[in-house]
Amino acid sequence: MDDAQAQVRPGGRSAKVRAAVHHAVAQLLAEEPAEALTIPAVAARAGVHPTTVYRRWGSAAQLLSDVATSRFSGDVVVPDTGTLAGDLERWLGDVATDLADPDTLALMRAAIGSGPEGGCACIGDRHEQLSAIIERERSRGGRAPAVESAVDFLLGPLYYRAIFSAQPASSDWARELVSTFLSASRALA
Repeated sequence: MDDAQAQVRPGGRSAKVRAAVHHAVAQLLAEEPAEALTIPAVAARAGVHPTTVYRRWGSAAQLLSDVATSRFSGDVVVPDTGTLAGDLERWLGDVATDLADPDTLALMRAAIGSGPEGGCACIGDRHEQLSAIIERERSRGGRAPAVESAVDFLLGPLYYRAIFSAQPASSDWARELVSTFLSASRALA
């Protein structure tokens, strides 16, 4: 039996434990500061033994990374409006709305605070979505900026506002950011 088979329990128990633990993390982060999140507290809330959590995740940082990866995967749809500007405006507005949710923000701050792995878990899916938007524009025959430039110019300010600022990003602000980015990209091309 290989390692992957050894870690999965038959009968769906593994999935039930994962769901209970993820739900417990979300509840605890909504109630307490991230510093109060411990494996024993999560285990108690999830109704499992702490060794179950330690065995599966190893540390609070790894647990937060897994929860963040799960939370930030697939919840924002990549739009297809027919134009790069329209796609970016709608997508960035949706991401801004997602990041304005207090529960999402609490998880993101806790995951980022847990170390580099947690920060990557919060943005991995966003990079893939942005890359898909830019690649679609290229397949339409349009001139599209580099993905890394779009990440720096669009996601950087958005995540900065979400994490460090009391000013949430509005849809109008997102549209203006996209407009400025596309104008700057055209000027440099």
